[in-house]
Amino acid sequence: MPIVAEILIPLALDTPYSYVVPAGLELAAGDVVQVPLGPREIVGVVWGLAETAGGSNLRPVTGRLPYPPLSEPLRSLVDWIARYTLAPKGSALAMVLRLPDEAAAAETVRVAVRITDKPPSRPTPARTKVLAVAMDGALRGKSALAKEAGVSLSVVDGLIDDGVLETVAVEPEPVAPPPDPDFPRTPLSPAQAEAVAALIEPFPWKPSPPADRPELAETDLRPVLLEGVTGSGKTEVYFEAVAACIRAGRQALILMPEIALTAQFLDRFAARFGVRPAAWHSGIGGKRRERLRAAVAEGEALVVVGARSALFLPFARLGLIVVDEEHETAYKQEDGVHYHARDMAVVRGRLEGCPVVLTSATPAIETRVNAARGRYRHVRLPERFGGRRLPDIAAVDMRLDQPERGRFLSPPLVSAVKHTLERGEQALLFLNRRGYAPLTLCRACGHRYQCKNCSTWLVEHRFRRALVCHQCGYAERRPEACTECGTFDNLTACGPGVERIAEEAAALFPDRRVVVLSSDFPGGAERLRQELDAVAAGECDVVIGTQLVAKGHNFPFLTLVGVLDADIGLTSGDPRAAERTFQLLQQVTGRAGRGEKPGRALVQTYQPDHPVIAALLSGDAERFYAEEIEAREAAGLPPFGRLAALIVSASEREVAEAHGQALARAAEPPEGVMVLGPAEAPLALVRGRYRFRLLVKTERNVDLQGYLRAWIARGPKVRGNVRVAIDVDPQSFL
Repeated sequence: MPIVAEILIPLALDTPYSYVVPAGLELAAGDVVQVPLGPREIVGVVWGLAETAGGSNLRPVTGRLPYPPLSEPLRSLVDWIARYTLAPKGSALAMVLRLPDEAAAAETVRVAVRITDKPPSRPTPARTKVLAVAMDGALRGKSALAKEAGVSLSVVDGLIDDGVLETVAVEPEPVAPPPDPDFPRTPLSPAQAEAVAALIEPFPWKPSPPADRPELAETDLRPVLLEGVTGSGKTEVYFEAVAACIRAGRQALILMPEIALTAQFLDRFAARFGVRPAAWHSGIGGKRRERLRAAVAEGEALVVVGARSALFLPFARLGLIVVDEEHETAYKQEDGVHYHARDMAVVRGRLEGCPVVLTSATPAIETRVNAARGRYRHVRLPERFGGRRLPDIAAVDMRLDQPERGRFLSPPLVSAVKHTLERGEQALLFLNRRGYAPLTLCRACGHRYQCKNCSTWLVEHRFRRALVCHQCGYAERRPEACTECGTFDNLTACGPGVERIAEEAAALFPDRRVVVLSSDFPGGAERLRQELDAVAAGECDVVIGTQLVAKGHNFPFLTLVGVLDADIGLTSGDPRAAERTFQLLQQVTGRAGRGEKPGRALVQTYQPDHPVIAALLSGDAERFYAEEIEAREAAGLPPFGRLAALIVSASEREVAEAHGQALARAAEPPEGVMVLGPAEAPLALVRGRYRFRLLVKTERNVDLQGYLRAWIARGPKVRGNVRVAIDVDPQSFL
């Protein structure tokens, strides 16, 4: 009886296709295969096998490909994501199935040099120095040899041309050298040691308990919230969980919210384990990416640190998942499959039977509630490492202490920065706004420069001499004359960005080194890493940055943080606005005083009595969480209710609006379900597409996905270039 294979293809398809398995080909669920689809051959994954009396009219599987099969937990994760997000199952598979790219650039071949038996044809003092160093026969890079001999690189090149030195191709560096869990480390504080014990005691792969403590043999696979104030040493605590995982012969995954954060983290990891972990993010390409994926599948890569896409790697023996800074919105993917990596990490942990640790100084409300209700375990670090104090935080009431005209730093903040610099310490000025100014307008005619593709103002980037859209990336050169009325010298920058603050700081403190940290500066991740290292080493005086500087960095010489606009996030219609503002301000003020000297923070605000600002100033985070949770519960907002957004877009406004209205007419919400909209999105035009939003709000016990599927099925058919994106548990309301 023929065997039929159900093959899931990594395209926007929701159901597998059936193929007959030819005689002699043995397949199992999870195998990666090649199958015909129309006139072409395509890669797919065996999702199921069954014997059937039919199948004679089915096309055969072409063959099995020599790639690691997808494990049952990973296939279950694909099914779960597709069910939860309403994305096509094939789209979810595409995030997991990353096959080698034949066109990918090969890794750069490393070349070393070594001495030969041939004497130099023209001896010189410089050549003699090189030969004295190379006489041991060891392989060295050209630059390393020249540096060690104290000569220029041209001397080494001359000896290579003369045949005295020969070049040798060196094997690529291993993508994942094994970390040493017993590498010498800084001793933990008593509070950290207690947190480590509480963290790993219930893990299934923990060391065997003493014979007289049988209760310690019990396991608990609930996710763990590791909450600690900024500077409490949470990273060192979960490093010990990683070490225990390695000792047990298992693999660990550490998710990070930002690629910029991983560079500094790798060095911190190396200080604990002797080597850097394997790093997985979009910046790794070519053959190295393929080698790393193979090392993960074979169990060779024991620890992987990466961005959210690392969650879908084919681990052979996954034993631990850590989600660092679990509250970060960067974990939510806003295009394609709309998933939240923190929540999917919890799901994968359950499917793999491995613990999940969520860490943060300012946990998400959802995570806090899960811990309070017993769904998650809760481990706390309430004090900073080494007995250091948390920074003193004070408000600058901008209604009373206004900056000079055309300036944005208030007199108290300027004075505080001045005294900080005089003591030889560093100051951070924080403004969560990139560029020089958020708006450019003409004073003569009132023309405002707007993106041609989006309903957003163009942001001036003075360092690049450009006006840039932060939504689609459109850029144009900043004109000398107004493009609307033609007058010169009438274009003015409205409002501050970090570049403008850097200009003001340079004028106020002309003899000090000022550095700007922003994700969109030239030089990319490498320059950013160098700048962060310079700040940590105390090589600059005034740091000006966006939210990038608030994420896990340790600057030991930084003692003052100035928040230039604490109100910037409080005026939006986002139901999480208060939570996000509190988290951001708590994180950025927590950069101060992490070294030997105490820190302080000044918060410029026009609303010093706002509950978020009041909670920040008082240092009473528990009060903020209690009030915010109470407000969420009263309003039926997550985690006490559920939300889903439908974003309708089209190249013509009328078409998008009409489709949104037709969807609304087909909503038929049952009891416990409310449908709002369609309303024009706050960002009404993005990349040339007009956008309308509908919002679904339900009670917690409603089958939201079931309702959405039925609604879409009876709603209008998508025609032309209309698109309907579904975002369950939306994080953005733009």
